[in-house]
Amino acid sequence: MKKVTSTNFVPQKIFLTKGIGTHKEKLASFELALRDAGIASLNLITVSSILPPKCQFVEQKEGVKLLFPGQVVPIVLARSESNKPSTLVSSGVGVAVPRNREDYGYLSEHHGIDMDDYQMEEYVEDLAAEMLATTYGIKFDPDASWDEKRELWSIDNRIVKTRSVVQTGVVDIEGYWTTTVAAAVLIL
Repeated sequence: MKKVTSTNFVPQKIFLTKGIGTHKEKLASFELALRDAGIASLNLITVSSILPPKCQFVEQKEGVKLLFPGQVVPIVLARSESNKPSTLVSSGVGVAVPRNREDYGYLSEHHGIDMDDYQMEEYVEDLAAEMLATTYGIKFDPDASWDEKRELWSIDNRIVKTRSVVQTGVVDIEGYWTTTVAAAVLIL
């Protein structure tokens, strides 16, 4: 029998995924969004926003192969839904990765209405970078221009990069439920 230790519960790999679903029933549209993201067969547990030290990014296809149906899996999940015709629904997860992979990073999730892909991407990446920067005692101005933020990151030399996954969708004229999901899936 395998000995259980605290390190068994620290994710070693992570992948980002997204999906969209449309259905007359709200729950069914969520299920379809999870299917589109490739994670519907898992028992998902939402967790807070820490990217574990040394956690390796893998592609979604590779990550899904490491999981099996029914497995309990921690995720950082953003979910948005509406059935109001012509409404833009959007979900996003951002990641701030520290240069020193012995340190932990941050994940941020956000969901909203009327945020396009660019707006959502900017928001979740800025939020993740701000959360990481503040752990280092660095002031972070999310309203600064992209170049100014990049300069801040290079001056400090501790935040190496940000990335994100976003999903947007418009509710159809019939008013069927449209659900978007974006997720960071953590693999133990």
